[in-house]
Amino acid sequence: MLININPQNPQPRLTQKVAEALKDGATIAYPTDTYYGIGCDIINRKATGKIYRLKQRSQKKPFSFICSDLKNISLYAKVSNYAYKTMKRLLPGPYTFVLEGSKLVPKMMLTAQKTAGIRVPNHPICLAMVKELGRPIVSTSATLSSGEILSDPSAIFGALGAQIDIIIDGGPVPGRPSSVVSLIEDMPEIIRVGLGDVSIFEPI
Repeated sequence: MLININPQNPQPRLTQKVAEALKDGATIAYPTDTYYGIGCDIINRKATGKIYRLKQRSQKKPFSFICSDLKNISLYAKVSNYAYKTMKRLLPGPYTFVLEGSKLVPKMMLTAQKTAGIRVPNHPICLAMVKELGRPIVSTSATLSSGEILSDPSAIFGALGAQIDIIIDGGPVPGRPSSVVSLIEDMPEIIRVGLGDVSIFEPI
């Protein structure tokens, strides 16, 4: 199913429809402030398993997930004062922060070190969906097994439409990755340089 949602002012009836589908175990493709993502309700093991199979990815490599705001993050990760101040300055935005996960995060979404990659994208559709669902959604880029990135909804529908329940057309997105920064033990480590400015984390 392909659904058009306004990227600036998402229609509540449509984000509610998507949230209800997520609660029922649907997988979705949706726009973010970096790529189009593929996701599902974080606590639905069956739906998460579908995405692992779709991505042909080992369950030993957890996906990131999207929260709606800092308060939401604090439920799913251990957030120090330093991490809070840092994220408050940069989110919402094109960053993935690696933090120690809380007990609310399913084990399959944590690394062996009990860490998780968490995003709050600067995109109204993402944030509206997560708020409506009341829980984070899984976040992984819409790519083929060859590694090709599918950068628009029509390409996703053509290539993966049979494997994804709902594809949201929210218009164009930048098509570049987020910056990934670990904040474990308040020692920032730049893991990947992407759209987000990471200069504040670089040694002077």
